[in-house]
Amino acid sequence: MPKAIIVGAGIAGIASAIRLAVKGFQVDIYEKNSYPGGKLSEIEQDGYRFDAGPSLLTMPHYVDELFLLAGRKPEDYFRYRKLDSICNYFYEDGTRISAWADSEKLAEEFEAKTADSADAIKRFLKKSAEIYKLTHHVFLERSLHRLATYTRLKTLFSFLKLRKIDSFRTMNQANSSMFHDSRTLRFFNRYATYNGSDPYQAPATLNVIPHLEQHFGAFFPEGGMNAITLSLVKLAEELGVNFHYSTSVEEIVVAENTVKGIKTDNGSFTADIVVSNLDVWFTYRKLLKTHIPEKILNQERSSSALIFYWGVSREFQELDLHNIFFSEDYEQEFRSIWGVKQICDDPTIYLNISSKYKHDDAPEGAENWFVMINVPSDAGQDWDQLIEQARECIIRKLSRNLGVDVKEFIGSESILDPRSIEYRTGSYQGSLYGSSSNNRFAAFFRHANFSSKFRNLYFAGGSVHPGGGIPLALLSAKIVAEDIKI
Repeated sequence: MPKAIIVGAGIAGIASAIRLAVKGFQVDIYEKNSYPGGKLSEIEQDGYRFDAGPSLLTMPHYVDELFLLAGRKPEDYFRYRKLDSICNYFYEDGTRISAWADSEKLAEEFEAKTADSADAIKRFLKKSAEIYKLTHHVFLERSLHRLATYTRLKTLFSFLKLRKIDSFRTMNQANSSMFHDSRTLRFFNRYATYNGSDPYQAPATLNVIPHLEQHFGAFFPEGGMNAITLSLVKLAEELGVNFHYSTSVEEIVVAENTVKGIKTDNGSFTADIVVSNLDVWFTYRKLLKTHIPEKILNQERSSSALIFYWGVSREFQELDLHNIFFSEDYEQEFRSIWGVKQICDDPTIYLNISSKYKHDDAPEGAENWFVMINVPSDAGQDWDQLIEQARECIIRKLSRNLGVDVKEFIGSESILDPRSIEYRTGSYQGSLYGSSSNNRFAAFFRHANFSSKFRNLYFAGGSVHPGGGIPLALLSAKIVAEDIKI
């Protein structure tokens, strides 16, 4: 039986293990933490439970696919419910917009509350769907680094219609041509942050992202987002995958340009193939230390996050599972992140409250607040000072919009910043999505899912093709498994 080793038990590492086990490999996963999931894990404190990282589930069929591949019924392991309203949006002028999953209701909502028409929203969503149709089978589901991808008829068809994916304008330029109201514009520009990018630099091709929410829907898993990790770990273990926690991989062993296995702080282990789910930057700098692709590793990193996990001792009826409180000067916010690599005084706030749907995540009469702002990746900033300043700005903004002094209800707190994100998840500089997409050719510049220098070495996860986020991380595992031949 051929043997595979996975470095890292992030979601892409677990998915890679499942796919390789189904193909007949003996699979071992080595994880430095005492728990699986990487960013997709959980935090418990003072009677509150928080999903540590990703909090929005889209395209759950990519999770279901793993159970079906293994001959299991997905619903026996993992259940989820579709959201009728995806997110509540709060603006400083008092406007509140509900992002309905139903596109007709969404269009009517914008027509009722902004200066933009329902027809403008529908035209935008139609364009978003068109970009998805032209790109998903090329940019998301197949390797961009294999010749076979470019000889397929679907690929050739997409390249003939390259102009339609709108890669030569920025997202903001494209959206400004469709919408007149700054509230609408901010709403759709925000989707650039779904892969850690800047809508004032990133190509309008990223306008594909709204289609993923509006067409496929947004969901909440029973048990919270960490249930994704736990259900896939259970499946992997049933398939014979061995998890080795609290074990740091120190080197990927190579001889004659062929991977032979790994060295850990607990011994050396051989394998026929190795899949690194670690950030590609650390894979080369720490584990390989040779044939380093400097151009790829030196690309601009994606944004990071500053997250406050607050136990709040009251309930807020106007809040839902997902909530956004917009900055008034959205462009200035991104200039701060990408230009001077600081945090602006009026950041856009994302507030997730899983206890709205999973009531035991907070004590009775209380809520678990996951409060996040986008911040630059770690470049040596004084984070202790930035965190203190940001905390006060966030509390003032939330208090102003909710009409109550939020500070007096915060009874429990922990914090995650770019430094601790790097330490806990192995994401270089704390960037959430590897490299940014602030370049029209960014998709082609990401590292491939295989090594061109070392035989039998593969890469999965958010720092390589096709990118970050749960669906893309799962697709990276699929690309890897399809590329490996027994």
